[in-house]
Amino acid sequence: MTRPLILPFNGKTPKIHETAFVAPGCVIIGDVEIGPQASVWYNCVLRADINAIRVGSRSNIQDGSTVHVESDFGDGGHPAIIGDDVLIGHMAIIHGCTLENRAFVGMGAIVMDGCVIEGDAMLAAGAMLTPGKRMPSGQLWSGRPAKYMRDLGEADLHGMRRGVEAYVEEAALHTAALKAAEAGA
Repeated sequence: MTRPLILPFNGKTPKIHETAFVAPGCVIIGDVEIGPQASVWYNCVLRADINAIRVGSRSNIQDGSTVHVESDFGDGGHPAIIGDDVLIGHMAIIHGCTLENRAFVGMGAIVMDGCVIEGDAMLAAGAMLTPGKRMPSGQLWSGRPAKYMRDLGEADLHGMRRGVEAYVEEAALHTAALKAAEAGA
């Protein structure tokens, strides 16, 4: 069974809460902290070699996504801060930015250095949030470069919250399946 690669770097060792799910094939490097019931799915890379990455409780980083940081160019750089209950879709790129509690990043979206996605805001699939942009709470942004599209409704917000719950449940099922596979090996 392939395990994730957990690699200490520059004197920092990743800290992964015992209830977090980190799938086989992931690479977790350096100053990374992953909170309770968070999930990092198959073939993701979290590389905190030159700044920190923090992943909050119940947040999920879906298959093939990359999380990296901005180095210190005299301004301290930007860590990658992912709050609680954040949804990050498949193949997203999260780079030196802040995703506040309950933020949503769609599949294949890119969030660049110094950006902030406030809680209950949604970056659409395939969108690119260019450096230094701030997305206010309750808004949907889309496009390359991303721009405001509309306000989110209650159904949107409910769907985001249900997505968090679903990924916590799915992570528990994958954890059990992997344990069973290892026991049978």
